[in-house]
Amino acid sequence: MKISSDVLIIGAGLSGLVAACELAGSGKKVTLLDQEGEQSLGGQAFWSLGGLFLVDSPMQRRMGVRDSLELAMQDWMGTAGFDRPEDHWPRKWAEAYVQFAATEKYDWLRQRGIRFFPVVGWAERGGYGAIGHGNSVPRFHIVWGTGPGVLAPFIAQAKEMARRGDLTFSFRHRVTELIIENGAVRGVRGNILAEDPIERGEKSSEAVTGDFEIEAPAVIITSGGIGGNHTLVRQNWPARLGTPPAFMLSGVPEHVDGRMLGAAQDAGARIINPDRMWHYTEGIKNWAPIWKSHGIRILPGPSSLWLDAKGDRLPGPLFPGFDTLGTLQHLMQKGSGHSWFILNQKIIKKEFALSGSEQNPDLTGKDWKLVLGRAFGKKATGPVEAFKEKGEDFVVADTLAELVKGMNAISPTSYEAVARAVLARDREMDNTFCKDAQIMAIRNARQYLGDKLIRTAPPHKLLDPAAGPLIAVRLHILTRKTLGGLETDLSGQVLDTNGQKIGGLFAAGEAAGFGGGGMHGYRALEGTFLGGCIFSGRTAGRSAAQL
Repeated sequence: MKISSDVLIIGAGLSGLVAACELAGSGKKVTLLDQEGEQSLGGQAFWSLGGLFLVDSPMQRRMGVRDSLELAMQDWMGTAGFDRPEDHWPRKWAEAYVQFAATEKYDWLRQRGIRFFPVVGWAERGGYGAIGHGNSVPRFHIVWGTGPGVLAPFIAQAKEMARRGDLTFSFRHRVTELIIENGAVRGVRGNILAEDPIERGEKSSEAVTGDFEIEAPAVIITSGGIGGNHTLVRQNWPARLGTPPAFMLSGVPEHVDGRMLGAAQDAGARIINPDRMWHYTEGIKNWAPIWKSHGIRILPGPSSLWLDAKGDRLPGPLFPGFDTLGTLQHLMQKGSGHSWFILNQKIIKKEFALSGSEQNPDLTGKDWKLVLGRAFGKKATGPVEAFKEKGEDFVVADTLAELVKGMNAISPTSYEAVARAVLARDREMDNTFCKDAQIMAIRNARQYLGDKLIRTAPPHKLLDPAAGPLIAVRLHILTRKTLGGLETDLSGQVLDTNGQKIGGLFAAGEAAGFGGGGMHGYRALEGTFLGGCIFSGRTAGRSAAQL
């Protein structure tokens, strides 16, 4: 089958949908290809919590947060740590994105009907000083409706374009080859896959029913990263993060496999920073999995005591919610394939959230009655309580001895080490001042109204009988994002191995490292992945419309 189109977009996730919408009204005929079925429209963004990075937003100001472009740029650059010659375009993209987040992003999203939960979250708090890694202030804005709420306006517009005949959805079309002639893209070739009536996220059939070739003078790659392909994750794992764990959970479905990145590289496109990646250390096994090795990330407040596999406390500032990759590096260099949170019911009720739209029915369903349940009562949210009851990584006990016995039934650890860490931490609670950096961080967090209301429990002893039963949670490494990718200039145009533009070829989203081939550098500030998809998809779509 050989057809033609004005613009091809490979990947029907958030960045691909945004790119398609930017082409609306341009007079271009757009074809949107995806190897999965229509039930997976929206890609990984559907499963997300819907967090977006905004700077000096109305919600921040209402919460008493003073933010600025200068402070946000300081935080981003201190976090990214750009230090390579190939960081030229990633740095340019970072500067442009932070500028976007501090200026037109909020209004641009509002114009499309996107609304936000009023309490701004404080993710990736850093702890290394003013110019080091981390958000100096809360910037994590959850979309009302979570990931599906982010996708909704772009899906609606794309479907309207399809009704008008300006856009064609071609699901179950897997691109295997870019056609490049005389330094410019001329189209794509690939396989048509068998229809498969699976549920979203489940592994689909790879049976091939035919081939296709589509000619187009403009192609936008928005195919995502490699997080579902553990072989590629391990191949690209950097020595600075230690030895990759023998066991990992997947935070994304299996079809996030990196195939299209390989096809682009075979066609002469340059991939940079493949060793930069973003994986979480707070993964738990999903008791009701949808895809292979399906893991869910705990979004913790700052109070849980974090121990390695042997029961030794992690050093500061490796506290819950402070430095994702710093914690990963520490654990891997110590050979700890897993770690533990020690907490109690008072902490889990106030501080535990689970990442993902399906784990937050109150926010996803826009149900204020359920939302108010987060602030009242003795129980955590329904999904958290379900994991506490059914999840194999949770241990609940009335005494520390019983708790460690339960932990040992899952994985051997030392009672002496755990007891030493818990008792030493609790002794620091006898005064309103102390030398324990985590306790000081908890008290600092409660100076922020949002944390005090729904995110940080009042400081108390873990062994306080009034705080409810003790809880231990085994944490696994959870694969998630590719921070490197196809190198692009500020128009989103893909560069070849000689640094020259490949005519008509663009990339956006995770495939492009969210812009330029890695606009996050070594680390991310959270809420920046969906926003990076939106910004880079918008840029690539506008650029393709001008051809």
